[in-house]
Amino acid sequence: MKLLTRPTDIKTEILAGATTFLAMAYILFVHPEMLANTGMDKDALIAVTCIAAAIGTILVGLFADSPIAMAPGMGLNSYFTYSVVLGEKVPWPTALGIVFISGLVFFLLTAVGIRKKLVEAIPKSLIFGIAVGIGMFITFMGLVDIGVIVKNDATLVSAGALTGPVLIGLTVLMIMVILQQLKIRGSLIIGIFVGTILALVCGYVKPPAEFVSLDIDLSPIAFQLDILGALKGSLFGTIFAMMFIDMFDSIGTVIACCHKAGLVDKDGHIRRIDRLLGIDALATMIGAALGTSTTTAYIESGAGIEQGGRTGLTAIVTGALFLLSLAFIPVIGMVPKFATGPALVMVGLFMMAEVVKIDFKKLDEAFPAFVIIVMIALSYSISRGLAFGFIAYVMLKVVSRRFSDIKPAMWLIALLSILFFVV
Repeated sequence: MKLLTRPTDIKTEILAGATTFLAMAYILFVHPEMLANTGMDKDALIAVTCIAAAIGTILVGLFADSPIAMAPGMGLNSYFTYSVVLGEKVPWPTALGIVFISGLVFFLLTAVGIRKKLVEAIPKSLIFGIAVGIGMFITFMGLVDIGVIVKNDATLVSAGALTGPVLIGLTVLMIMVILQQLKIRGSLIIGIFVGTILALVCGYVKPPAEFVSLDIDLSPIAFQLDILGALKGSLFGTIFAMMFIDMFDSIGTVIACCHKAGLVDKDGHIRRIDRLLGIDALATMIGAALGTSTTTAYIESGAGIEQGGRTGLTAIVTGALFLLSLAFIPVIGMVPKFATGPALVMVGLFMMAEVVKIDFKKLDEAFPAFVIIVMIALSYSISRGLAFGFIAYVMLKVVSRRFSDIKPAMWLIALLSILFFVV
């Protein structure tokens, strides 16, 4: 790990790892609750979520030396549950087989360098657009977690009432802003801690009945995947859709986080991108074998990066905390969403800074970036936002007869984007 050659130190890395963990700890509760709708055992799902996140994240730290965390992906778990299992009536062991196959295909594509070529074919204007779009996306997620933004049947969304939790969330957000302005390290994790204490004092959360629980049983779901069942011809479309969502969710997150962390060379290429994508694929296969949906890179990694995380030590700390959470799930569950939501808003703010790097004077560069920004946030899907933007980029370059601007792999990306919508 390059602690000496990057602007960081051990204390900063540990703090960053803890920040990333707290920002994405919600996955330990949201993910099992969602997959349990398929008939899978919820207690086993909680344990597997911890283990899958720990394995993927620690592998990133050890072999890619990057501050990026991995866990079963939000959006991917929704597709797994509501589209594949409940919608298409695919048994959950077969759905796990589909996840495993998609991970295996990605691993092979990474091994021959195709995924790396896809990443490097994306023009800089779209890379900046991806960062800004994801920034808006996680800002929206954070505001929803706080309760500032709520569902409205008439206007889709609207401002929420100023309830006690909302006021605590806004207070935490201001604390984070002030601490950040004063350049105090750990501003996000300090804010989360203060928010949790306020929630306890005001009675919005209760201390857990027990602080430690070692009752762990993976057998109801571990190694139950049905790979042969997933190879049926009727499921090829489902396999492709899951592959596309995973590919561009992970690519979008890796691009945004690595550029934010400065993990790029002089040509703007992400260092060790092949290792990152390879680990992403391997973690998906391991997760499917253990009994969970697709494991992918998490955009909440930006919270730790913003706290100064620059090496794999950040990821190792995050992964270790996921392992520890196997015993302390009751304590983790005490941290409310309105305490972690402000951290996501802050990360969104920092990522929005990339918007100044988009050349809005060139419409064929600016419009596709604009499409990505808007569609990631408003479609609530990174992969769909990227697909719209990639198609728009190629179409505008073709109309403008600027074929030389389109790298060969970009044609493939556009084709995959069209196939994604068709499927």
